[in-house]
Amino acid sequence: MASEPAWRPDPATAAASNMARFLARCSARYESAPRPDAPYRRWHAWSCEHAGEFWPAVWDDAALISDVGSDGTRWRHAVEQAGAMRPPREPGGPRWFTGARLNFAENLLRHRGSEPAIIAHGEGAPRLIVSRDDLIVQVAAFASALRSIGIAPGDRVAGFIPNVPEAVIAMLGAASIGAVWSSCSPDFGAQGVLDRFGQIAPRVLVAGSGYCYAGKQIDCLPRVRDIVEAIPSIAHVVVVPPATSVAGDPATLPDVGAIRGSLTWSAFLALASRTEPRYERLPFDHPLYIMYSSGTTGLPKCMVHGAGGTLLQLVKEHLLHVDLKPLDRVFYFTTCGWMMWNWLVNALATGATIVLYDGAPMPPGDPAALWRMAGAEALTVFGTSAKFIALSEKAGIRPAREADLTSLRTVLSTGSPLAPEGFDYVAREVGSRVQLSSISGGTDIISAFALGHPQLPVWRGELQCAGLGMAIDVFDDAGNSIDGRPGELVCTRPFPSMPVAFWNDADGAKYRAAYFSRFPEVWRHGDWAEHTSHGGFIIHGRSDATLNPGGVRIGTAEIYRQVELLDEVVESVAVGQQQSTSGNDDVRIVLFVRLREGIALDGALAERIRARIREGASPHHVPKVVLQVSDIPRTISGKISELAVRDVVHGRTVPNADALANPESLALFRDRPELRL
Repeated sequence: MASEPAWRPDPATAAASNMARFLARCSARYESAPRPDAPYRRWHAWSCEHAGEFWPAVWDDAALISDVGSDGTRWRHAVEQAGAMRPPREPGGPRWFTGARLNFAENLLRHRGSEPAIIAHGEGAPRLIVSRDDLIVQVAAFASALRSIGIAPGDRVAGFIPNVPEAVIAMLGAASIGAVWSSCSPDFGAQGVLDRFGQIAPRVLVAGSGYCYAGKQIDCLPRVRDIVEAIPSIAHVVVVPPATSVAGDPATLPDVGAIRGSLTWSAFLALASRTEPRYERLPFDHPLYIMYSSGTTGLPKCMVHGAGGTLLQLVKEHLLHVDLKPLDRVFYFTTCGWMMWNWLVNALATGATIVLYDGAPMPPGDPAALWRMAGAEALTVFGTSAKFIALSEKAGIRPAREADLTSLRTVLSTGSPLAPEGFDYVAREVGSRVQLSSISGGTDIISAFALGHPQLPVWRGELQCAGLGMAIDVFDDAGNSIDGRPGELVCTRPFPSMPVAFWNDADGAKYRAAYFSRFPEVWRHGDWAEHTSHGGFIIHGRSDATLNPGGVRIGTAEIYRQVELLDEVVESVAVGQQQSTSGNDDVRIVLFVRLREGIALDGALAERIRARIREGASPHHVPKVVLQVSDIPRTISGKISELAVRDVVHGRTVPNADALANPESLALFRDRPELRL
């Protein structure tokens, strides 16, 4: 363990942070609150134990817009049943701000002016700017068009769309009237979309006609037609033309004649009768989003997230933990099928400019494209995945030499555990003054459990702290809290962005099974984590993908960190293979590696891999079998699917393989003679 932090905050900058101001206000406002200079662990404990004070303080700090009740209050209770960690709609479950009525879009669109709200980039597409005022007008027009076709609060509007401004406009238009938004990235196969949208019966589908990825133009209209024909509830289809289309030139617009109920984007907006905003203020827990689990272990779960909980949780993260200020420019590499898109769009509530990008993160011939975009747009916050950071290092990219990154203040990383070497790379090649915050949470909570803090040091390999108001802990198998060794990541108190429900789960059985089946009245998140001596966390991978050779439970990230230190290895995936079907089973670790182009795995390299793991981790981590593959299956959001590989290795059918971004890669793991026992 390093004896010195990888990054320390500048004292003056830390003192001027939103977090410093917020803590000082809470200390002055509440007798229960610690002194402003108290250690963070005390502030975190206070925020969890005094939820009825903490969350209203966040609300006021963010100046959220809502109705004021007849008695002059905005809500009757900040939280009811604050100590009951169970599904919100169960008897005795938590209920938040039960008297409040608000509108999500109204809070995101409260900043007016000519400053950019959205700056959009795309592979092979022109740069686009949507000002704050223009965004309000376009959202109002989309909402008016929805009303003209009879869309009402609670109706579902689905997006099968690239990461373009129209996606943001459509979502906010739906939210303006209280409709529920749900989106999938256009790189989903038709069956993956049907597995999701088919469960929620949308009335409107907003679809991109196509997109560009890795230099290839992809036509989406055949899949759009198949989706519409398979989901009878879809009555209206709004087709977004490619970014390269020319207004007024029919030759550049998509031919939508073969798609039932379809109109182009401009034709749909022509149905609008007004361009002034009109917002429906609805209860705090009114549904805003339907999000989906990965779907690689069964039909995707449909998680319903409420407008108020999503808004409140994310303004807390943006204002306090990321320290976003008005006119900051924040980017996250994401698609509309990953929760980080929802996270990014929420930054509009702070007055920040959001920067969108659609395309490959490392386009052919231009692997540093995103870093150069960061410099050209003077980004202050650059969000990406741990895999992108690792691949940037492997590719020899030196971001600070590719672009002027003097405006960059923070790099955010999520999607998978970030190896300590990734921290070193960012400090060395992006800038030692830049704060690298590894964050972890998930679609289930549409936010983070553990993340950054502008006043705390960064220790390599660690997430800085638990988020305020998030009572997370690490449990052993018996349900005891543990420090300094891996266990199950849990949350012991409710928080506002818990799903309000699962779709088509009338008795709550799916909800309870997902989070509350392991420990009574404790949320089990499914991550294998460790609480560190610095007050931070290390995520070792998903707990359902941990390995158990000889009865020693191992997180897969511990193996990946060592293997990917080798220059020859691009990425890897490890699974446990059952060695018998008898009663006293054991598993052996099988490691698959994707190597640099032109390199073949031989005995010498396999032994170097084993030696690296033995030296950097332990003998228990050393794989019995090391095999080369040319690709590794991953979910649409870019996460390696260890469970899919494990199923193939054991000869089992992979459920919902269409939920993978590259299902064809599964064939590389099937019927390998080296895996015969």
